[in-house]
Amino acid sequence: MTKKSNRTNRTKRLGLGLSVLMAVSMLHASEDVASYKAEFEAFMQKMQSSKATFSEQEQAVMKKAGEDLAVSLPNPGIQAGEKAPDFTLKNAFGKEVRLYEELKKGPVILVFYRGAWCPFCNMHLHVLQENLEDFKQYGAQLITVTPQTPDKSAEQIKKDGYPFEVLSDLDNSVIKAYKLYFDMPQELLDIYKKHGLDIEAYNGSTRTGLPIPGSFVIDQNGIVREMEAQTDYKIRMEPEAIIETLKEIAAE
Repeated sequence: MTKKSNRTNRTKRLGLGLSVLMAVSMLHASEDVASYKAEFEAFMQKMQSSKATFSEQEQAVMKKAGEDLAVSLPNPGIQAGEKAPDFTLKNAFGKEVRLYEELKKGPVILVFYRGAWCPFCNMHLHVLQENLEDFKQYGAQLITVTPQTPDKSAEQIKKDGYPFEVLSDLDNSVIKAYKLYFDMPQELLDIYKKHGLDIEAYNGSTRTGLPIPGSFVIDQNGIVREMEAQTDYKIRMEPEAIIETLKEIAAE
């Protein structure tokens, strides 16, 4: 018998109640939480040890674009305590998914990402995937939203084995409702395309808008309980922060 089973049986014999059993289970579930920061640091070390792929001039353009975005969107995203806008979007296989219908099942971790072309988005999604069982301990599910076309999402799901919903926001209406939308400057688009990151190849012709990467933990009442949205696209919400918020929701 496992340590977890022994611990659970002892707790039952002591008659400490369902709330204690839940707390013990949740503590065990979050002992080995995968970290985005760890993945990010490993990725950056690998990049530093390889030859730079962007010239100094290109890096200056990228830095300026980031600074301009921070000025134009100083406080992006629906904030904690606000009501999450409802929406219905189709997943990669044409099925409609409505946020508030999914909330009837439990809390939702809603993540907006730029697309399968973005290495930081991929790192974040992989780390979230590693923690799905921890999220499920609290009755929560992960739903993602991207501006990329459903066929690109289907390719991504097949390649990475994602078991969660990947929804395509083809008119950017949901991205805008969550206060994350911005237009990519043409100069930056050209640099990305030069290096094999063709936004239009993923989103469709003339569709060059993107979301600021944003993560929202939404309770069953539709209230945002925690969020992370930074104009620096390398910053993402850690799974540990998600789990801590889900603990608070479950304790109420």
